[in-house]
Amino acid sequence: MPNERPTLKNQRRKRHSSSNHQSEGRGYIVSIKELCLAHIRGSFRMWGPSHCCLILCLWACLDALPVAVDKRKVSPPVEELEPPKSEDTGLHYDRYLREVIDFLEKDPHFREKLHNTDMEEIKQGKLAKELDFVSHHVRTKLDELKRQEVNRLRTLIKVKQDMNGEKGTSVDHQALLKQFEHLNHMNPHTFEVEDLDRLIQSATNDLENFDKDRHEEFKKYEMMKELERREHLKTLDEEARKKEEEHYEEMKKKHADHPKINHPGSQDQLKEVWQESDGLDPSEFEPKTFFKLHDTNGDGYFDEQELEALFTKELEKIYDPAREEDDMQEMEEDRLRMREHVMNEIDTNRDRLVSLNEFITATDRKEFQEPGGWETLDQNPVYTEEELREFEEHLAREEHDLNLKTNDLLKQREELERQQDQLNANKMELQQAVQHMERLKKTETPVQAKVPSAVEMLPGDTRPMSQGHQQDLPAHF
Repeated sequence: MPNERPTLKNQRRKRHSSSNHQSEGRGYIVSIKELCLAHIRGSFRMWGPSHCCLILCLWACLDALPVAVDKRKVSPPVEELEPPKSEDTGLHYDRYLREVIDFLEKDPHFREKLHNTDMEEIKQGKLAKELDFVSHHVRTKLDELKRQEVNRLRTLIKVKQDMNGEKGTSVDHQALLKQFEHLNHMNPHTFEVEDLDRLIQSATNDLENFDKDRHEEFKKYEMMKELERREHLKTLDEEARKKEEEHYEEMKKKHADHPKINHPGSQDQLKEVWQESDGLDPSEFEPKTFFKLHDTNGDGYFDEQELEALFTKELEKIYDPAREEDDMQEMEEDRLRMREHVMNEIDTNRDRLVSLNEFITATDRKEFQEPGGWETLDQNPVYTEEELREFEEHLAREEHDLNLKTNDLLKQREELERQQDQLNANKMELQQAVQHMERLKKTETPVQAKVPSAVEMLPGDTRPMSQGHQQDLPAHF
């Protein structure tokens, strides 16, 4: 196509390759309680036929004669504290968070309290107080994890300082560690109740703000896309600009021409999944069966990833990666909006999970059977012209500042190159002087003159006598 935009169309195909990864990654953004209970719920699903056979064999061995063991000579087994792998939350302190939760689950007392504590009590800090009752070896491991996290943060501070050109200056780590709220920086050695409370509160707040941040990033993406389009139009002549505008409007109309979008979480939307994905008769739709079919990990909850998977059929009505008019980044934003809407309607205890009871209760409401309409992104713009103008001015200021920094760096480079040239010239002069001195030493070696003895000298004459004359001289006694 002539006068094709150099960036946007080609970037859309690249974005689709990463959109699946983004949707999977977003499924990992789980609540603290989900993260804490993941291993508890999963442990009961691990028992298969092979485990049952093993239990029967052990039961049969109970009739065997006991073996006498001197307990004084047998050292008690030491529990290996290797944490299992769990989901990535997307937080910058994700590893620290997961390792702390994994090790706390190894303590029977804390595990029981965790299982019986709801999300609101966790937020209030009631769970953190149970840290005083965990076993010594778990507390020791938590102390080690905290020291590792503090060292990691100090390293990050040092790297950031070096990148800002402050290499070699002293660092006040205590002051800079205040910006990290997920631990008590005043005590960098031991893991206390305040550390667990801070970790839970920070993770809860950060996860709740994660969707908000993603909306802001998407808005910037859309505004940048529009600014690039307008800048591209400025490079075209009048005829080419007119064709490009007509093509743009045609793509918008093609994108808006799609089948009806069902309201997310409504009866019509779920029945469509029941029919097309599950291959079942929509007239036989049963909410409890539907829930169990799509609770893919069998933990009795819909997490964010499982919930978003229910909207794939609706999104496929609007978006196709093979079509030029469809942007896969917009598809992921629509998916996020659908999930947020359903969570706000169904998740009554705000733990970022949908339980079976919450789901069944929602299907009994009038809104489930008679929902309102649903507006997609093309019907609901994410920014105004005023916001676009302010964003453009912001970019202009950033570009101006970047140009100033670039010019300063170029001047510094030129000065360093000049100094290097001067050093090279001085070095060359010194080398030439050393070579000149060495040549003088070789060419100006002094000749030693022979000093005549007294017998070789005539009286009153300072000139030495020849060897022939010396033989004629009489001997003196």
